[in-house]
Amino acid sequence: MTDRSSGGASGASGRQPVTRIHTTIARDLGVAIVSGQHQPGDILPGEVEFSAQLKVSRSAYREAVRILAAKGLVESRTKTGTRVSERSRWNMLDPEVLAWAFVNEPPEAFVRSLFELRLIIEPAAAALAATRRSAAQLAKLGHALEEMGRHGLSTPAGRQADHDFHNLILLAADNEPLAALSSTITAAVRWTTVFKYRKNAIPRSPIDDHGAVFEAIALGDAAQARETMTALVSLALDDTRTVLGA
Repeated sequence: MTDRSSGGASGASGRQPVTRIHTTIARDLGVAIVSGQHQPGDILPGEVEFSAQLKVSRSAYREAVRILAAKGLVESRTKTGTRVSERSRWNMLDPEVLAWAFVNEPPEAFVRSLFELRLIIEPAAAALAATRRSAAQLAKLGHALEEMGRHGLSTPAGRQADHDFHNLILLAADNEPLAALSSTITAAVRWTTVFKYRKNAIPRSPIDDHGAVFEAIALGDAAQARETMTALVSLALDDTRTVLGA
């Protein structure tokens, strides 16, 4: 059996570092779980069987399972093996789990729930940012808006600017517990945007919606910032429904 989990960088030997092997296994299994290929209650292949099939070390498989267990996707028991957990135990706020959910086409109910989360969090964050943001944060927010306009959200550079825009607002709210949600919210923004452009079916550009949020924050108008961010997220949900309908 070839041990693909050996240490050392990729090179002439073609081997990958151990971190790449076990994270790749975790990703592949994670995608299979969240897409429904492995259902809650299913028993995953044992480490001996799995490592033999993929020609990887048993330790790499065990580390991958530990990653999935930490995210609530599986639970391992000595006598029964590794079982897929009930969906209610999955850490859907984990950015990696969100990414795995969008590898294939996610259920419409799940996509809608992400927008509901955003509607709860982002308008309030924008209102706080309007009164608490610093001049430096406003400048960075303006730059992110310019980059979105320059590159467009169909490009990686434009989506990164969109990510930065929403992340900056969460940070400018100057609330530590809220900032702790930034990785989850921005992951939801990123993957729903990628999903919308996957089928090239976007009926309009959302840049003006972002511009309205920026203007409200720049003016220090909390009520207007809340209103414009609510409109931005709501219209993004409408755009996504259009894509799902297509």
